[in-house]
Amino acid sequence: LGIPGEKELTGRGVSYCATCDGAFFKDRKVLVVGGGDSAIEEAIYLTKFASEVIVVHRRDELRATKILQERAFKNPKISFIWNSHLIKIIGGNKVEKAIVKNKFTQEEKEIEVEGIFIYIGTRPNTSFLPPEVKLDERGFVLTDENLQTSLEGLFAAGDVRANQFKQVVVACGEGALAAHLAEKYLSG
Repeated sequence: LGIPGEKELTGRGVSYCATCDGAFFKDRKVLVVGGGDSAIEEAIYLTKFASEVIVVHRRDELRATKILQERAFKNPKISFIWNSHLIKIIGGNKVEKAIVKNKFTQEEKEIEVEGIFIYIGTRPNTSFLPPEVKLDERGFVLTDENLQTSLEGLFAAGDVRANQFKQVVVACGEGALAAHLAEKYLSG
């Protein structure tokens, strides 16, 4: 987001991965920023730990799939703040408060939270690749089952690849596999 407090409090309550950090927020109030599939999936996941999950979304309706929306709306631990942006994160050694601003009324609201999970989309760092490397509609690298890209001899692994799971453990496994397959390719 690039807002005040985000960089300073990353790892101290600001997170980009509920699967990685959700358990640290047992019985705590957290905020999720976003309205797409990832944001709503993670908000639902966080209800396993957090006492309350507040979703802040810049629109008046979610972009997430209907089934995810239904699950979120039915979950008593999830509430929504619509037409709003997170503009500031406040805290000393850890997140203490979030400042949310309504885009129509310009009203600012201070919310006491201990965790903030940001899911506003990702942009893969693929701009350096030559045009021969095929990307999906979001800019992620397309590969075959052997992690080979459309450019012979070029392999891709991890979060830059068009895969379903963006997790460190997946990236590590794919990295090891890609290295092995690249070595095999070079050996002929």
